[in-house]
Amino acid sequence: MSDAAHDVAAVVVNYNAGHYLTDCVRSLRGEGVETIVVVDNASVDGSLDTLAEADSAVQLVRLPRNVGYGGAANRGVATTTAPYALVLNADTVAEPGLVKGLVAALERDAQLGIVGPRLDNEDGTLYPSVREFPKLGDAIGHAFLVDLVPNNRFTRRYRMLDWDHREARRVDWVSGAGFLVRRTAFDAVGGFDEAYFMYLEDVDLCWRLGRAGWYAAYEPTVGLMHVQGVSTARTPYRMVVAHHRSMLRFWWRSTTPSHRLLAPVVGLGVAVRAASEVARRAIEGRRVR
Repeated sequence: MSDAAHDVAAVVVNYNAGHYLTDCVRSLRGEGVETIVVVDNASVDGSLDTLAEADSAVQLVRLPRNVGYGGAANRGVATTTAPYALVLNADTVAEPGLVKGLVAALERDAQLGIVGPRLDNEDGTLYPSVREFPKLGDAIGHAFLVDLVPNNRFTRRYRMLDWDHREARRVDWVSGAGFLVRRTAFDAVGGFDEAYFMYLEDVDLCWRLGRAGWYAAYEPTVGLMHVQGVSTARTPYRMVVAHHRSMLRFWWRSTTPSHRLLAPVVGLGVAVRAASEVARRAIEGRRVR
């Protein structure tokens, strides 16, 4: 157990995550985290009851409706006073040394506002969790080619696949699945923008932190296992719409005034991609049945 954990409050966002929520909290206790806040987006799967039986000391924030990931995280962080907030998906498990390693990264660099760990899939393979803010060309190439040619050059550049992920470095943004953020930085930019229901709220947060003078960084010496899709798989079509709406919102916010003249074209492209994604999932669903 590390003294670093006393400076950390963990905020776990839950939406029908089942037993994964309890596994997540248990792993945080193993890291020595005493303050754990679970913010529940109106789950109906009994996951909170299971958690309460396993750990009665967890602070629960029960929301009457699903306000999205960023909105729930904001409410959880607001209940805490620790100098660092560890924000996590409910379907993650902290690997040994996570908290100590992330705190050490923030304490080494006073300009570092947010740091993300190595993100591992269930099978132990690496998930590319840190990425660049995509240029328009890369965004278009990635969006339309990733399903057909996963290893295309646009996707490789956007996902930063051509550098050694064993290297700690400053990056544009880190995944919202799990990160440690300095409270002074988080509060200074107003936390997550709740206009993003799901997806890209992490990209937007890191972008605004950068504009406020803070940096984001990747710390690969510590890891977080992420199952992925436990909650979002329950409403796949709604998530497709939310994802593409968030894409448009971030593009508009982060692009130059001259590029905004392309809004009709970009909007049409995003709509086409969303429709194709819905169709693809519908076809796959029929195949499964």
